[in-house]
Amino acid sequence: MKLTIPTEEDIQYLNAELAEMSAKERLAWAAKTFTPGIAVSTSLQTQSVPLLHLVSEVCPEMPVIFIDTGFHFPETLAFRDAINECCHLNIQVIHPTITKEQLERDYGKDLYRRDPDLCCYINKVEPMQRATEQYQVLVVGVRHDQTNHRSALRVIERRFTGPVRVHPIIDWSQEDVQNYIEEHNLPIHPLSSQGYPSVGCAPCTQPVSADQNGERAGRWVGKEKDECGLQVEFSGQ
Repeated sequence: MKLTIPTEEDIQYLNAELAEMSAKERLAWAAKTFTPGIAVSTSLQTQSVPLLHLVSEVCPEMPVIFIDTGFHFPETLAFRDAINECCHLNIQVIHPTITKEQLERDYGKDLYRRDPDLCCYINKVEPMQRATEQYQVLVVGVRHDQTNHRSALRVIERRFTGPVRVHPIIDWSQEDVQNYIEEHNLPIHPLSSQGYPSVGCAPCTQPVSADQNGERAGRWVGKEKDECGLQVEFSGQ
């Protein structure tokens, strides 16, 4: 079913209204307005839990897209199962079109070190683009306080390509996330207590010391990179 996608003028008006709503109200509005042309994306981190819990309460049948890159920590895959048991979500697991063995054969060993943007494109961005071709709107759990790029995002955003993005918890803080998890007694990622504020693919994620600030600390250490490409207009090579 093809839906009427809001114009930029519509979005200016909608953002003024959505800014006054709670995260739950924003999600309910999006589900009512865009179903069946809407899905949720998740990286299945601790920061993902509040939005997934809201989905379970508001629109449990909505597809939840998770990209299994083949490079995740085992703890992330176990956490996926724990969240699904807790929230009974409609999780759709998507894989890259290329295996780890093919990746090394075609691009050489340790592509993530030599060209992390290309590695992210092959293993994350292209699979997400493919998975969302059938949707007009994608719900994403990003927040203003995570990166410089995300600080400028609005509740609802048009993109040059791909689905319109809806960000129900965009104005939440890290403290809001933690409070919500505690209030609802929700699980947290097993690596959160081991110095991982953010968890991505295992080769590109490291634990951080107590004096390192930032929710994205530990990702792509030593690289001028803090986004995998899912939240920015990156088209690959």
